[in-house]
Amino acid sequence: MELPIDHFRLLGVSPTTDSETVLRTLQQRLDRAPDQGFTIDTLQARADLLQASAELLSDEERRHSYERELTAIADTGEGAIAALEIPPSREVGGLLLLMEAGQAQEAFEAASRGLQPPQAPALGSSREADLTLLAGLACQAAASDFRNQRRYEAAARTLQQGLQLLQRMGQLPEQRRQLEHELKLLLPYRVLDLISRDLSALSARQEGIKLLEQLVLQRGGLEGELDADFPQAEFQPFFKQIRQFLTVQEQVDLFSRWAEAGSATADFLASFALTAAGFVQRKPERIQAGFQRLQAGGQPGMEVFLACQQLLLGQVEQAQTLFDAGADEALRQWAHEQSDDPLARLCAYCRDWLSREVLPGFRDIDAEADLEAWFADRDVQAYVEQQDRIRGRLQPSPAAEPSPAAAEASSDLSSWPELNFDSLNTNLATEPAATDDEANADDDLWDGPTWRLPELHWPDLSALPRWALPAAGGTVALIALAGWLLLRPRSQPVQPLPVQPVEQAKPAEPAPAPTPSFPLTAADPSDTQLQELLEAWLTAKAAVLAGQSAPLPLTDLARGSQVQLLQRQEQSLRNAGATESVQATVESFTVNERSANRIAAQVQLRYSDERRSSSGAVLSQTPSTQLTNTYVFARDGKRWLLAAYKPS
Repeated sequence: MELPIDHFRLLGVSPTTDSETVLRTLQQRLDRAPDQGFTIDTLQARADLLQASAELLSDEERRHSYERELTAIADTGEGAIAALEIPPSREVGGLLLLMEAGQAQEAFEAASRGLQPPQAPALGSSREADLTLLAGLACQAAASDFRNQRRYEAAARTLQQGLQLLQRMGQLPEQRRQLEHELKLLLPYRVLDLISRDLSALSARQEGIKLLEQLVLQRGGLEGELDADFPQAEFQPFFKQIRQFLTVQEQVDLFSRWAEAGSATADFLASFALTAAGFVQRKPERIQAGFQRLQAGGQPGMEVFLACQQLLLGQVEQAQTLFDAGADEALRQWAHEQSDDPLARLCAYCRDWLSREVLPGFRDIDAEADLEAWFADRDVQAYVEQQDRIRGRLQPSPAAEPSPAAAEASSDLSSWPELNFDSLNTNLATEPAATDDEANADDDLWDGPTWRLPELHWPDLSALPRWALPAAGGTVALIALAGWLLLRPRSQPVQPLPVQPVEQAKPAEPAPAPTPSFPLTAADPSDTQLQELLEAWLTAKAAVLAGQSAPLPLTDLARGSQVQLLQRQEQSLRNAGATESVQATVESFTVNERSANRIAAQVQLRYSDERRSSSGAVLSQTPSTQLTNTYVFARDGKRWLLAAYKPS
């Protein structure tokens, strides 16, 4: 067989080593023969190969001739490598030296081939025993090399192949147990390796999530202590690190499954994930699901969290009742420092809760806790109004019905928090800002190629502001659960959202719709946001065709292909000395296809146009008519842009 190694590397000397050093190295290698249990035949073959290499390298004439051969091989430029031809009787000894030279993967592959028919040795022979032992040792060494290179999946595949080989041979039970143990210890690293890959690597991420579930299962759940090699003190910080690479929907699905299996921690985390998803996606029904899950869990100390969820659902009175029931004295004192108005205090705490405990820790969420935008969103308002009507129909008896004036006020948006920054009590408690070193202390926990879990620092919950904890009855439970959250440091004073008292005697003016912000960067934009993007593009397009400046940068609204098409239309009008007045109004907007990077919507437009010459004469016109087009929006990096349209 050919051994992929030259005489210098086989003996373990450099090409510049003199003859005296060659002989001294030979003696050292002979004196340090492996003691893992190889037969005398294999050890003798190893010694003979070492002796042959030393004799060649210590003979000046033969060495020079060999060096010329190596130079010629290198000069071919075709990827050829030097190799040694060894007889079959010395095959195992040669593979043993190959492993000792740091080429464990090649040694493992060659040993595996040697154990396959038709070249497999006789059953029960010493050669079979030595090849099997060599395969096990080389497998373990190769996996260690891959781990040191942070190629965790390659290490796992090598260990799995070694286990299958040893199980087939039915030998070396102790070696098999060692490989199984190494594979088990590798599991957290594999999880992190796979789920930290790009979101487009779907199969790798799915495999990572599958392994994460396997890891949690073998521990006995999130709260389990069945894995002595991965105690809770190490698993919990590791899991917090893992969470940052999971999307909000992946976390909702994982935590929901684990909660169904009886995990209280998973139930708690699922509620927070649902709240984050609902807030960012402007889907209050998801916050409602999170509220119901947290409420059904019955864990003590959850009142202030339930209060925040109720506030986001527009149930102000219930939210204030829960907040008053769950807040301890320190939290009440902090709340009074924010504003004299009870609703303003609750808004301040809710925004801080979202910013520090709910929104951090999701790969696809980078959002601010903007309560003003939440309360002004049309989808949110429609949901709350619908729930108010449902609750109105479910009143138990006429005696329990509110007065007509109260019912009107309840269904009106006047019951919503009316956000006003001008009445803010600025007497806020401040805390020192986190330094850059502190903020980045845990950014990179994989410090060098090591084969143990990195030194992960558990946050000191005693250092958290006391007001962040609920009343004393639930403090212990909350501390245990808070350890699973990624709490953002408070680097600046909290800026709460104060409110104006609502006067129920007279209806309040509807809150003005928020001004859309472009480019659109929401991870999962709502139908309303997409419609606003389309309307902004139609407005900008009409301005350009009319010979005016676009009110917004066109590249913030549409892809280059659409912008270039519009510019060609504008140039054509200019060359003809004409302008075009376009009126386009969106009458209906229905999303009929949605994925992570592409959204298609069917849109009905009321459209008319009129083209005039420079003298004002009408050249052509299209009377008001209804059009139905399909518009396609695409995600470019973090921005959603209009990509194409076609008549339906």
